[in-house]
Amino acid sequence: MLTGSIVALITPMDSSGEIDFQALKSLVEYHVEAGTSAIVSMGTTGESATLNVDDHVKVVMKTLEFAAGRIPVIAGNGANSTSEAITFSKLFQNSGLAAGLNVTPYYNKPTQEGLFQHFKAIAESSSLPQILYNVPGRTAVDMLPETVARLAKIDNIIGIKEATGDLKRLADIKALVDDNFALYSGDDATGLDFMLQGGHGVISVTTNIAAAKMAGMCESVALGNVEAAKAINEELMPVHQKLFVEANPIPVKWAAERIGLIPNGTLRLPLTTLSEAQQPVVAAALQQAGLIN
Repeated sequence: MLTGSIVALITPMDSSGEIDFQALKSLVEYHVEAGTSAIVSMGTTGESATLNVDDHVKVVMKTLEFAAGRIPVIAGNGANSTSEAITFSKLFQNSGLAAGLNVTPYYNKPTQEGLFQHFKAIAESSSLPQILYNVPGRTAVDMLPETVARLAKIDNIIGIKEATGDLKRLADIKALVDDNFALYSGDDATGLDFMLQGGHGVISVTTNIAAAKMAGMCESVALGNVEAAKAINEELMPVHQKLFVEANPIPVKWAAERIGLIPNGTLRLPLTTLSEAQQPVVAAALQQAGLIN
């Protein structure tokens, strides 16, 4: 089971919106050196919704190539079309990827039975281990613990990224699944508490720009050094919060450019760069966390 600080990796682009593979290679090196536990390539933070299938697959496979076995890579393979998600899962099986991360179908608003059948069909289409991803604030559908429990009985559904920010949800899921079912926070602001209450790690936006600090926080939890973990988390809390002043990944790509991790913070439309009004807000959070002078 993967544990600790897992980065929901941004996808660097040049000024025209094409993938910047040299910058991607540099980001992978940054995370290897910082001690990040694993990389999620082409999750929703990676702008999967605005990349076509060819670009999506190319970014995942290049990330895997650049990682060169030094850090596990998880592929975002979710879609609001079950058949498209199945296509990704089939393309990614037997590739050396650790797992696929599978977001709930956005916009469609399926029933709980629809969610069950969607993820069941994806899991059964491929040998790739699957991690569920519940983020109702972005998808307009909430996968309930009872549905997670049903899905957890399928052999290659191995965990969930739970991004409601509701710690009671963690307790509800834990009560219904086996101990070997991985539980990841998808909410940086509550990620530490999630781990202290029995979660296994954080699939994190903050880790994009504070990789060593996030790795240190998660390692402190694993070692039982709660006070050290709390100190790091308190230092990072302004970043956890301000990286969401506009829709993710707008602020984190601006921050990554500001820190010098990527050449520019270009996003693909309909996302646009961080507004001038919010740039000082994010910059102040970076400064408070000691990420810039």
